Amino acid sequence: QRRIMNKTELIHNGVSKKVYATDEADKVIIEYTDTITAYYKIKRAVIKDKGLYCNAISSEIFRILANAGVPVHFDTEQVCRRVDAIPIEVIVRNVIAGSMAQRLGIEEGVVPAKTVIDLCYKNEDLGDPLINDFHALALGLVSETELAEIYRLTGKINDVLVPIFKGIGITLVDFKVEFGRLPDCSIVLSDIIAIHLF
Repeated sequence: QRRIMNKTELIHNGVSKKVYATDEADKVIIEYTDTITAYYKIKRAVIKDKGLYCNAISSEIFRILANAGVPVHFDTEQVCRRVDAIPIEVIVRNVIAGSMAQRLGIEEGVVPAKTVIDLCYKNEDLGDPLINDFHALALGLVSETELAEIYRLTGKINDVLVPIFKGIGITLVDFKVEFGRLPDCSIVLSDIIAIHLF
């Protein structure tokens, strides 16, 4: 029987989730909140039970990906392995929509010949700017080997999720993923956020 872990310290206080250290040094507890924001946190609201649903959906997606061989930080019940977060958001675009459509003047709904992958530097002071591979390396956020592994895992995640959603009549338009390093420096999926479906 698994023993109950105790929260010891709030180490990340985000809008949609809080991360707590535990009495096991290599484990954290992730708590999803009912708060939601939009337009770079200008709009803010509370939706009853949002945290409950986000936890359930996130847990199921992490289970599916783990079973498909994607290394993840997920353990059980949102008790997760502690990682050194890589400050890059990886945005996967199977269908052109939202900011990419606006930025490049492309009509929403266009399916690109090849899935588009954008990188954003996770830095709120700078507005999480769009960066490229050279920027990521110049900033020292990742090594070339780590970046190649992030792209490999991102492709695998997309290959797993697209048919799952398609099987229930839903198009996976785009989504964001984040990665982290375990103590042995291996790269694992540490977050899936803002999945856009239709």
